[in-house]
Amino acid sequence: MKLTGYKEIVGTIRCQTGLRIGGSKDNLDIGGVDSPIIRHPITDLPYIPGSSIKGKIRTLLELSTGNISQDGKAHNCGNCEVCVFFGSLRTSTPTRFLFRDAPLTQEWETKLREAQEGKGLNFSELKNENWIDRRTGRAGQGGLRTFERVPADTEFQFNAVIRVFDGDNEQHGINFMKKGLKLLTRDYLGSSGSRGYGQIEFKDLYLDGKKFSLNEG
Repeated sequence: MKLTGYKEIVGTIRCQTGLRIGGSKDNLDIGGVDSPIIRHPITDLPYIPGSSIKGKIRTLLELSTGNISQDGKAHNCGNCEVCVFFGSLRTSTPTRFLFRDAPLTQEWETKLREAQEGKGLNFSELKNENWIDRRTGRAGQGGLRTFERVPADTEFQFNAVIRVFDGDNEQHGINFMKKGLKLLTRDYLGSSGSRGYGQIEFKDLYLDGKKFSLNEG
């Protein structure tokens, strides 16, 4: 199998609601936060791991095609289009879809730094949540937790690559990627999507330097 080329998609991920992708509390010095977000270990800036984007899109495409594993793990038949594009442990066929880590855009890095200096925010917002006692309709006792989120409107740099091998249908790969990105905008990224977190949109997408729309085709 010969690698014949790459198709690169770049653009912007905009958080329409607060986004939470969990990090390690042990490595962060954030007082009072029960569930911190993932951050760059040197700069402390939030980012979106490529693995989070890939994993969610793969799950959504599995659901949309009906290729769902019963054990809670990624579907792994080795033959379907999900396995072909995302990779499978059953075959030695190389993965076609690559998703890069998504750092903050320069504009939003500046905005969050200004918020840190002006308001003492650590490039994030803190959201307190409690559980509701369904018998009384009131907040339960002892259940208050503080979650860290990337604020709504924050933007990240998106980059994904489609590897093309001899014999591949290049347009089919582009269309399958487009389907996955569109599904993600209708669902959520990260955790707590059923509670309003993680709604995103893609802006200013380009495929190999040409405008790329998720609404076409």
